[in-house]
Amino acid sequence: MYKTIVTEHQGAVGLITLNRPERHNAFDDVVIGELTEALRAMEADDGVRAVVLSGAGPSFSAGADLEWMKRASGYAKDENLRDAMALGALMRTLDHLGKPTVARVQGAAIGGGLGLVACCDIAVAMTDAKFALSEVKLGLIPAVISPYVVNAIGQRAARRYFLTGERFEAAEAYRIGLVHDLAPTEDDLDEKVGEIIDAMMLAGPVAQREAKELIRAVANRPMHSEILQDTAERIARLRSSAEGREGLSAFLEKRKAAWVPADPEPVPPPEPPPVA
Repeated sequence: MYKTIVTEHQGAVGLITLNRPERHNAFDDVVIGELTEALRAMEADDGVRAVVLSGAGPSFSAGADLEWMKRASGYAKDENLRDAMALGALMRTLDHLGKPTVARVQGAAIGGGLGLVACCDIAVAMTDAKFALSEVKLGLIPAVISPYVVNAIGQRAARRYFLTGERFEAAEAYRIGLVHDLAPTEDDLDEKVGEIIDAMMLAGPVAQREAKELIRAVANRPMHSEILQDTAERIARLRSSAEGREGLSAFLEKRKAAWVPADPEPVPPPEPPPVA
């Protein structure tokens, strides 16, 4: 059966793939619902430590599906609000996922597709990937994704790309902070994503969840007594937690912490051929 969202597990890594290559992985209401459910399933799966989001085919995601947009143009305001709220729930679910998320961007990320990239904790793109916030060219605005995109690229870059709708290159996405690394080929892209995942596996899963919460708690807030109290309570709680104690003990004892995956078993050399 054809699936618009494909999920897999590679050890402790959950893979979610947008699987509409013939439509450049554009969303409609079905894709939005299925992707939201896939993310929630990864969140609930204790065996998943990190999530990688990718797209099948030549594009990461072209944003809204044109047929869906045509249907939506005939909707009443209440129906359009329902659709927008569903997209908002998807973006918030991805942005607030308690597990680390990585966007593997192998092609164009347009509109809502760019929003997905902005919602991921880390993004790696191929050097020939393209990006755009083209909504204004349709008489629209990138409203639902705007909090995440502005948070990723800042107000100054948002003023340009929200207002012009122009396409920009991966190098520009890197410069303005939308993506963290660039890769020239898909093999290099997978290697870079693998390096990031390997680094993530060395960190405590509770600490990673708490680190994401910490960023949301302190970002763009002035330093005052409430922040001081809150941050002190956070570190005190983690120092006395089971994971915090295990991490410190492992460091002092010069061993791997309990959450670090075991090294793979070495592959034995092949048997030499029999002597004639």
